[in-house]
Amino acid sequence: MSLTPLAVAGGIAAAGVTWGLVEARAYTVRRVDVPVLAPGSSPVRVLHISDLHVTPRQRAKLAWVRSLADESPDLVVNTGDNLAHMGAVPSVLEALAPLLRLPGVFVHGSNDYFEPRPTNPFAYFGGPSRVKHDPRRLPTDALTGGFERHGWLNLNNSRGVLDVAGQSISFVGMDDPHLGRDSVLAQSGAHGDLHVGVVHAPYRRALEALQADGANLTLAGHTHGGQVCLPGYGALVTNCDLDTRRAKGLHGWPGVRPDSTEGQESMWLHVSAGVGTSPYVRLRFACRPEATLLTLVERSL
Repeated sequence: MSLTPLAVAGGIAAAGVTWGLVEARAYTVRRVDVPVLAPGSSPVRVLHISDLHVTPRQRAKLAWVRSLADESPDLVVNTGDNLAHMGAVPSVLEALAPLLRLPGVFVHGSNDYFEPRPTNPFAYFGGPSRVKHDPRRLPTDALTGGFERHGWLNLNNSRGVLDVAGQSISFVGMDDPHLGRDSVLAQSGAHGDLHVGVVHAPYRRALEALQADGANLTLAGHTHGGQVCLPGYGALVTNCDLDTRRAKGLHGWPGVRPDSTEGQESMWLHVSAGVGTSPYVRLRFACRPEATLLTLVERSL
């Protein structure tokens, strides 16, 4: 008996969903070199983690996050959306415990403030998502306090400086632009050997502000890399006003890559595709969950 076109389409869709459920648990570590340090500098290993979206029972994901300490980073940058459940803070802190012993910085995303609710995934094609009416507040203060007690710098609309692997790194951070909480503090001193911007959602206004502040490199998350992508094409949405070709990975801002022969740009931008998903749509397609080990190396003269 021959199959109807509708049956064939249904079979393909079912296979795609099945693969999406599998891929959402296919955690990976990407490795990228960023030529941003002064000539003669020794490399600095930066672990960029984002969008964990933790619920307490996600044991496999939590164990994988804990294993990231085996990468031996010099610095950890957490760009937010750690929570997806009212009771997730202890699980997040337990998973990150080996990394909290290292120098680190963090900012928050919308899902560190408000509990997620079911959303029609097709709504993302209409523009960035919005916080629902009467959102349920998450225990943000407990998450913040847990990070700060271990010495991580809180960069929500704040600045800081760390000495990391022989480099003086100054930071400028922003609270989540997706919620309109972003601002940049006035400069309070000279930048370090390297000046790094940190923000959850890479809205253009945030990137422009961080570039104007003199950031050599900015790290962001939020996009999930598109989460459901087309093979050979990439992301269809970013859930912000960033273009889809920069939904994940390392790029130049605002134009060509900083090492391009077409011209020098003043800022690198790294967007993490993140580790988790919404607890209501736990699938990814052509976009594996990730953390990134950025090896900062000397730039060319």
